[in-house]
Amino acid sequence: MTDSNRLKTIATQVRRDILRQVYNVQSGHPGGSLGLADYLTALYFHLMKHNPSNFTMEARNEDVFILSNGHVSPVFYSVLARSGYFPVSELSTFRLLNSRLQGHPATHEGLPGVRVATGSLGQGLSVACGMALAKKLNQDDNTVFVVTGDGELQEGQIWEAVMYAAHNKLDNMIVAVDFNGQQIDGSTLDIMGFDEIGSKFASFGWEVMYMDGNNMDEILATIPQARAKQGNGKPVVIVMKTEMGMGVDFMMGTHAWHGKAPNAEQFEKAMAQLPETELGDF
Repeated sequence: MTDSNRLKTIATQVRRDILRQVYNVQSGHPGGSLGLADYLTALYFHLMKHNPSNFTMEARNEDVFILSNGHVSPVFYSVLARSGYFPVSELSTFRLLNSRLQGHPATHEGLPGVRVATGSLGQGLSVACGMALAKKLNQDDNTVFVVTGDGELQEGQIWEAVMYAAHNKLDNMIVAVDFNGQQIDGSTLDIMGFDEIGSKFASFGWEVMYMDGNNMDEILATIPQARAKQGNGKPVVIVMKTEMGMGVDFMMGTHAWHGKAPNAEQFEKAMAQLPETELGDF
């Protein structure tokens, strides 16, 4: 099996995990999680240098990942578990009282793989700037990866961090904007959006790239190109087109599934569209 096909299989299982987590507790954010399954799978199972068996908060001599739009925690928890940070069976505790798998990733519970509490939108990129700067000071040439939502760009703190990153030449950071065009109340363009995200980042002094975040082959080709730009004095942003609800036809192309759990009939219909894999459900 080629790397691409192997990763596509894992991404399918991740999508099954997402739906099962949200359905089991009738709470959570399936739409954006489904859209990010391909990218996070590619990062954690192929592209990032990381050590699930020896997790440290400092992340010295390894890459770092920050999920700034932390409400899409189901996809994050699935890739962490499936890549070995904690038992896959623990996914069954998602959003339960006293679980380590809270609705937004948190550090208080000590969940391996989570280095910062996120979900208060707009903050993750600022934390990532600090991590990127620390790696430079420590002469650690690894990369800080960040995902932000396109709706999250409405937060002013994002643009403070964008300015800071460019001024401090944090060229060891790769930010992917999850550009699915949807947020909790509707289309991002209708709420308070802009169509050409790349030009905004370019005006702040960033290197801008574009990618289909639901095309595994394109992800595998683009991220090494982004890494190759490290050292040129500019942080890199990838405007990553994704489809909210990707993989489940009735969840795609609408904000309706931003934060809604499927009922029993919808769950069965959705799972039928995602073939079982040899990895098995939790």
